[in-house]
Amino acid sequence: MKFPYGLSNFGKLRREGYWYQDRSHRIAQLEDAGDQLIFLRPRRFGKSLLLSMLEHYYDLRRADEFEALFGDLKIGQAPTPLHNQFYIMKWDFSLVSAHGEVGDIEQALHDHLNDCVKAFIAHPD
Repeated sequence: MKFPYGLSNFGKLRREGYWYQDRSHRIAQLEDAGDQLIFLRPRRFGKSLLLSMLEHYYDLRRADEFEALFGDLKIGQAPTPLHNQFYIMKWDFSLVSAHGEVGDIEQALHDHLNDCVKAFIAHPD
């Protein structure tokens, strides 16, 4: 059995046969919980993997992967009406440099967000 320490890409984890503890049934619970959610968990406790799973579940551009990624999981056997219904734009703030003066950090954040928006616009499908 392969164990992906630090692997936070749900698609890669599922496509490459890594072990995955199925918690996908909680997607329906998240939808029922409301529009504004906060995920508070300690470091290295699966927040990034959870968000990646949600990205793959809701992203319209990943609809053709749904069966391969979720088919044998609980949510794949009883998907919610919202699966693969949205365009998802991902921002990875770990890529933003937090060094330098406040203005440098603001510029790095601004540049990162602009790069994400440009990439999203360039590849809508």
